[in-house]
Amino acid sequence: MSKESIDNIYQLDGKVPVGKAIPVGLQHVLAMFVANIAPILIVAGVVKMPVEASAALIQTAMIIAGLGTLIQLYPVWKVGSGLPIVMGISFTFVSIFCVIGTKFGYGTAMGAALVGGILEGVLGLCAAYWRRLISPIVAATVVTAIGFSLLGIGANSFGGGFGNPNFGDAKYIIVGTITLVSCLAFNVFAKSFFKQLSVLFGLVVGYIVAFFFGLVDLSRLATVDVISIPKFMPYEMNFEPSAIFAVFLIFLVSASETIGDTSAMTAIGLKRDVTEKEIAGSITCDGIVSSISSLFGCMPITSFSQNVGLIAMTKVVNRFAIMTGAVIMIMAGLFPALGVILASLPEPVLGGCTLMMFGSIVVSGVQMIAACGYSQRNVIISSLAMSIGLGFTQTPAIFKIFPDLIRNVFAENCVAVVFIVAVVLNLILPENMDE
Repeated sequence: MSKESIDNIYQLDGKVPVGKAIPVGLQHVLAMFVANIAPILIVAGVVKMPVEASAALIQTAMIIAGLGTLIQLYPVWKVGSGLPIVMGISFTFVSIFCVIGTKFGYGTAMGAALVGGILEGVLGLCAAYWRRLISPIVAATVVTAIGFSLLGIGANSFGGGFGNPNFGDAKYIIVGTITLVSCLAFNVFAKSFFKQLSVLFGLVVGYIVAFFFGLVDLSRLATVDVISIPKFMPYEMNFEPSAIFAVFLIFLVSASETIGDTSAMTAIGLKRDVTEKEIAGSITCDGIVSSISSLFGCMPITSFSQNVGLIAMTKVVNRFAIMTGAVIMIMAGLFPALGVILASLPEPVLGGCTLMMFGSIVVSGVQMIAACGYSQRNVIISSLAMSIGLGFTQTPAIFKIFPDLIRNVFAENCVAVVFIVAVVLNLILPENMDE
């Protein structure tokens, strides 16, 4: 039996003192908290959902994220990877859910999510039959694309958040800068275990500074219930074939992102290649928990690249330590007051902390490409996939000749485009090009 030690935070398994594990887990929760509830807020606003209903779904989103993370950490049968992957509500589904919710109703979106999640789960269980399509250079390219795709999110948070009419105001830049400098200084000067809490330190300092700038809103604390229990099937599900097909396509995109995150996790955190079993378990968890989420009226779930970036920065991979974060998420869902406090984290504080984390994913992806070797074949796959994926999605009007379904899936999702192009090139380019 392994001895309890703080050094075990750098090992996948091993006992870590609870007092040292909780700050690590909390750091992971804070890194993804806003991104976890934002998709719900966007879709709820578009489909004109009542405030009380959207508030209930936010609580459910936290519970589902915690549950999904627990299953990824500690698999149930073949569901879950056994890796320190943090799950959350997926942004990938926002556009298609807005379309379906407006046209057919939110219940139709939930029916499509239920079926699509089951199909993705089956796809995960059969991963051994198609896994060879994801060669190391494809995975490395997708990881790099994930990092690039997150840079804009970090910058937007730094400036005040998406849709903020006062975006770029001095107070946001000051708060974001103080947060970033705090993270960096703590990482440079802290010793041993405390060095791994640089993001949490930056969040705390940034939160205090943001409070004095009037950016912290705790007004909802006075009105929330003491405890909140998710309601089973709060919306009557409808099953529209066109909606199911569209959502399943998005689940394929989500699966590609999960493959990238899982590959990045093992390469960055564990210094090894991902296994077929881990890929299968990760995708299956993605699908099955998404179906469970739909039964409670909540959107699909996926792996969070933000947290891969946090691991790239801290090298903390211990499952028990990150499990404490999953428990905190579940508690935030069951006890709304805790959720309100966590949700009050201002955008520029989050942006200040995530800029360095997201950059770490880009660097890790480049290192993975280097490990694959700079053969002519690898250079073509990587460079062309990123040129098309990043270039086309920065100019989404280029997709105007395609049907709405294709535009909704690919026009602003660079990871999906990079993945598709890299896989196709990997299949058609000859293996012996360099000869």
